[in-house]
Amino acid sequence: MKAIEKIIEKASALKGTIVLPEGMDARVITAACSCVDRGICTPIVLGTPQEIAEAEAKAGLSLVERNIRTIDYTQGDTELEAAYLEAWNAKEARKPAEKQKIIDIETAQKTLRTKRIYFGGMMVRLGRVNGLVAGSIASTGDMLRAAFHTLGTQKGVKTASSCFIMDLKEPTASGDSVLAFGDCAVIPNPTAEQLVDIGLASAQTYRDLTGNEPRVAFLSFSTKGSAAGDLVEKVQKAVELARPVFAEKGINMDGEMQFDAAIVPSVGQLKNPKGEIQGNANVFIFPDLQAGNIGYKIAQRLGGATAIGPNLQGLAKAMNDLSRGCSAEDIVGTICVTLLQSTTK
Repeated sequence: MKAIEKIIEKASALKGTIVLPEGMDARVITAACSCVDRGICTPIVLGTPQEIAEAEAKAGLSLVERNIRTIDYTQGDTELEAAYLEAWNAKEARKPAEKQKIIDIETAQKTLRTKRIYFGGMMVRLGRVNGLVAGSIASTGDMLRAAFHTLGTQKGVKTASSCFIMDLKEPTASGDSVLAFGDCAVIPNPTAEQLVDIGLASAQTYRDLTGNEPRVAFLSFSTKGSAAGDLVEKVQKAVELARPVFAEKGINMDGEMQFDAAIVPSVGQLKNPKGEIQGNANVFIFPDLQAGNIGYKIAQRLGGATAIGPNLQGLAKAMNDLSRGCSAEDIVGTICVTLLQSTTK
């Protein structure tokens, strides 16, 4: 069974609820109907009546026939708006006075009645739904801003990031058929401290979605000091900071190391003879977004791997971004990922 099939099977058992803010997209309508027809979850679709009617017509499907609830976010919701006002001003109150941007209820109302992802994010925050999936139309930047302003990050995590679950065509030499690559979509040039957060979050995402124990490699063009320079030193610092944190959580990790030392046992044993990871990693932390984005696309396009994601991680509750080129089935898969992530929030 492929990784995505296992994810769908596990998610379906949860019988959760997901909000889909982009009800003007026919792909979202198709995905919502598919989720009901297959018994995956209960979707709630946001949009004006006209938007949803036009999207239904394009999809050739009816939400009403499947008893799928729709919400016209432009009409407002006093509970969500009051909660947004409170959350925003509480966050601003922690800043120096000269940097605070305190808002009033009118501003909160305008935000939620004009920004559908913020409306959906507040539904997640208040526990009305298990998670949110959007981004078939909204940009990643829009998604991240909504996530930060409505959900924030997990306790102890300062950095929201992403990872791809890579469903391999053939297993690695260590027998892993599913890997995680992070961060490949969010943080262009993470600091050493941010790399630690990315590593922890990617390990948790891998565990949540696959049920397997993570073995984390922090990647570089150097293995244990075989090269030098600022780029190597950043990863070395990240590994130093990560060791006690990962040890406390019982997660195996190592670095800095080259990709071959992380994934080929014979090379790992040669280049890293005393290391905790010797060619048997299944979670790979790239030093920056260029390397990560290039890396996952090489695995996808040349290696035949299926890339599931990007999966947002490090947020206080479950919210996930879509590629704007996604299919309806891609949306279903992301809904299932989001449901599984919601069980650990």
